[in-house]
Amino acid sequence: MRLMGLDYGDKTIGVAVSDELGWTAQGLEVIRRTTAERDTARLREIMAAYSVGEIVVGLPKNMNNTIGPRGEICIAFAQSLHETLQVPVHMWDERLTTASAQRTLLEADVSRKKRKQVIDKMAAALILQGYMDAHSK
Repeated sequence: MRLMGLDYGDKTIGVAVSDELGWTAQGLEVIRRTTAERDTARLREIMAAYSVGEIVVGLPKNMNNTIGPRGEICIAFAQSLHETLQVPVHMWDERLTTASAQRTLLEADVSRKKRKQVIDKMAAALILQGYMDAHSK
């Protein structure tokens, strides 16, 4: 079973999946959010296509380790996913993942337009990779 990592935002959801061995995370796509039902349906399709058994959702904590309004929204999203999709859903500290993804893309000299298209799925991959690295056997 693979893992799926999600970077849940106001307008988009970045999606990444692990390889079959759970060693590496690859950015997969960016879902443009519409309705909760459509977003969940797309996630269900991805789960079926990649045999995903667990989900990791990025938790945007404040730098002082507290959880703010955005974090509360992500927690509610994760709980909803768990109830709807009936799979384990884990939260993972995503502090600075978007900044790290942005810095990597800047260093690779990726244009602003292309950065906007891939930043969320790259952040999802960083979230998932961090989770897998911390939980590797």
